[in-house]
Formats: sequence, structure tokens, C-alpha cells
Amino acid sequence: MVFPRLGKWAIILVSIGFIVAGIRAFQLYGYVFENNVKHTGFVYIPNGATYDQVIDSLKAGDFLTNYKSIKWVANKKHYPELIKPGAYQIEKGWSNNKLIDKLRSGAQTPVKVTFNNIRFRDNLAARLAHYLEADSVAFLKELSDTAVAKKYGFTYASFPAMFIPNTYEFYWTTTPAEYIERMKEEYDRFWTDDRKKKAEAAGLTPVQVITLASIVQEETVKPDEMHRIAGVYINRLKRGWRLQADPTVKFAVGDFGIKRILNQHLEIESPYNTYKYKGLPPGPINFPNPKSIEAVLNYEKSNYLYFCAKEDFSGYHNFSRTLREHNRNAARYQHALNKNRIFK
Repeated sequence: MVFPRLGKWAIILVSIGFIVAGIRAFQLYGYVFENNVKHTGFVYIPNGATYDQVIDSLKAGDFLTNYKSIKWVANKKHYPELIKPGAYQIEKGWSNNKLIDKLRSGAQTPVKVTFNNIRFRDNLAARLAHYLEADSVAFLKELSDTAVAKKYGFTYASFPAMFIPNTYEFYWTTTPAEYIERMKEEYDRFWTDDRKKKAEAAGLTPVQVITLASIVQEETVKPDEMHRIAGVYINRLKRGWRLQADPTVKFAVGDFGIKRILNQHLEIESPYNTYKYKGLPPGPINFPNPKSIEAVLNYEKSNYLYFCAKEDFSGYHNFSRTLREHNRNAARYQHALNKNRIFK
């Protein structure tokens, strides 16, 4: 009777073993293939990140339902030794297997980088750091390097002309140097033969077109006026007159918040002071958008030589052909400034 009794317990133990193994197998199958990603979003993994930092990134986004299971799958797939930096878009409903395969592949998801309405290099650097891994200091250093500008055929002053605002796709790990290289490619792509011919017809180089576009963009927020204002400035350039553009004085002063240009501002010594010096300033005073550039390339041909902001503060301007007419328009605007107690 002993042996039958032992056989019975053996059968029970073996059965329990199979049950436990089955439960574990089912659990491990779930670790690998069950849905674990709770919502869609981006996971950012910086250069030199450890596995723990990757998990911290996932936790920061509250992406996973089960963090214990991801560790088991990651170890089985040797992910801790294969971490690749980047921004990765992960999708709701992904399994740990799908997630780890994505992260260890290095197949980053491009991020959309948009910059517009930018005036200064430090503003652009800050905007780029918002989208990409490098910080604003690293971007500003590259944007302000005269040797880098020279490498691409620009001076320090004209270098901003190479950066045409738009929405571009970059990898999150794009370095400042790689960003600048890409923007030179976009600049060359923007300047088609047709645009170059229009610039030449206006008597301008591509950099001069962008420089003038930066002034036009500061002069008006009304798209339907841009072509006319560009035409006025081109008329003045062709006559060898000073542009007398208020935005260039604001740039020279370093304060675009000035609402009223005073005599003291006009006396500032700067190559950007177009009340003192003829022709265009040495470079753009902001990063003009394509619409402003097109306004210069397709400027309105007219006999206007002057313009002045309208006294109703609508944002539009009065245009004139003679200095006498312009002085009358300017007097009305000055009176409106005084009436509204705008003295600076």
C-alpha cells in the first residue's frame, strides 16, 4: 500500500507543478504580449540615459499599467545594454514587446519644430531648445559664431537670413550644428530660380531681399499692405535715398517696444540707423516669414515714396508721393499720439 500512496502524492505534486508552470507561463505571456501602454505620447530618452532613466521617463508620462512586467521583457531582450537616445512616439494599446522593440530600434519619431515671429538669436535659441534636446545656450553659441556663419557664406550680421521660419521635422537629438546644416539646405531649397530672378529684377540679392522683408514685417501687421510698403522702400533704394525706417532704429536701440521715435533715437550711431546711413542695414532685424519675403519679391510698383501710420491706429498706413503730402499725414499721426498721451 506504500507505493500506491507515494504514486498518488507524486501525481498530485506533478499536477500542482504543471498548474504552477501554466500560471507562470500565462503570466509571462501577458508580460510580453498583453496591452501595457495606457495612452499615446512621446517618450524622451536623452544621450547617455540609463535603463532607470528610461523607466523614469515612462513614469513621468504615466504611460504604463505594469512597470514590473516591462523590466522582465527589457532584460530578456537585453534592452539595458541597447539603449538609444531619441524621441519615440508610443501608442495606446502597445504591448511591452512592441514598446521595447521600438525603443531599442533607435527609430526615432521626428518632432515638428515651428519658429516664427522671432526677432533675436536668443529668442530662436530658446524656441529650438523647447523642441530639441540641446539647451538654448548650445544653440545660441552656434547661432552667434562668426566662423560658423562664414562657413555657410554669411557674415555675423547677415547670418539670420539663412533661417527661414516655417515648420520643419527634426529628430529630437539633432545637434545645433546639424540644425544649422539642415537650415542651409532649406535656404537653398527656398531660393528657386524664379525667386532669384525676381530678386535680381528688384536689384537685390537674396540676403538683401530677406533684410528688406524683415523691415517690412516690422512695419505692418496687415498682409495686404506688405507689397506696397516693400515697393516704397525699393523706390527709395533705387533713388539712393535713406530708407528712414523706424524699425531699424528700434533694432539699433535694442527696444522694439518704442511707440514713438524721438530725435535722440535718430542720433544713435549704428549701421542699422537708416536715418543716418543710406541703403539697407548689414543684415535682417528679425527672422522674416515667407509671406514677408514674398511681399518683397512681388512688391507693388507705384510712385509712392513715403508712408506714415494712420492716425486712427488701425495698423494701416497713409501713402504719399510728395514730401508735402507726407508731412501732412505725419502731422495728423503726431497729433493723435499727443492726444493719446503716447510720448515714448
